Amino acid sequence: MKQDTIDRFKGCLYGQAIGDALGLGTEGMTDEDMAWKYPNGIRHYSQIFQDRHRKRWEIGDWTDDTDMMLCIANAVIEDKGVDFYNIARHFKEWANGEPMGIGENTYKVLMMGDYVERPFEVSHKVWEMSRYQSAANGGLMRTSVVGLFPKEVKTCAENICRLTHYDPRCVASCVVVSELIHALVYGLEPATMPMMLNMAQSYDAEICNYIERSWSEQNVLNLMDDDHMGYTRVTLSVTLWAYWHANSFEEGLLAVVNAGGDADTNAAVACAVLGAKFGCQSIPQEYIEGLVYRDQLETTVQKLSEVCIGHNHD
Repeated sequence: MKQDTIDRFKGCLYGQAIGDALGLGTEGMTDEDMAWKYPNGIRHYSQIFQDRHRKRWEIGDWTDDTDMMLCIANAVIEDKGVDFYNIARHFKEWANGEPMGIGENTYKVLMMGDYVERPFEVSHKVWEMSRYQSAANGGLMRTSVVGLFPKEVKTCAENICRLTHYDPRCVASCVVVSELIHALVYGLEPATMPMMLNMAQSYDAEICNYIERSWSEQNVLNLMDDDHMGYTRVTLSVTLWAYWHANSFEEGLLAVVNAGGDADTNAAVACAVLGAKFGCQSIPQEYIEGLVYRDQLETTVQKLSEVCIGHNHD
């Protein structure tokens, strides 16, 4: 069992939680909001502006993004494998509790009476009811853990996304990110930009513009879209921008968080990728130690790595 694989595995899950927790500080903010509330930017959890929305969470807590990622992780630990229906059950149990920050589309799907028995049909129905318009980033925000599975990553990413988000734009985003994380963690050759375009366009031809811009754009702010916060293609482009342009975990984290927009999700996904790329040892200790539920996360990391990496080395 290679130590660097474990370090990158751990880096992915901690990266997700850290991006989510710090990104809460700027979630939903436009450039004007950012200039007013964080004139010098934000670097630490302790700086998170305590308005009505943000003070619902303890400083250093993560939001629904990481909650749902942990639903997937815990179902996989339980089954020592992947059962989509058990993942759906975990989603439902979480939604029946206090699902702070839950997205509109996810809420509609999970609150349907027969969701647990027929999750895919219910998810498709909700997408149909949106006139096939709903392409929020609620599938993408939790997909990092799928990249840690030892095999069948593409199929798992597609299906776990469709448990709540059926739109092909959402599915394309999840497949690209999960495959990238898988390659980074297990020491495979990550997809090049043309390979990513090829992978994504079989689901969603227009997504290619977003991937190309994330490659060529030097400033992440130019990828933000205040009119489409929470759009899966925007989160994908910000994530790939961080992967291609950030020279360290912290540099990517701070660039994405300080860009505002749907920052908790953008940073959760981007930092899962950066954690997988640079490893957990590259993450400044203050970000790890400042997580309120660090012990819970550490337990999940340990148990999941036994299932995934142990399985990978059979």
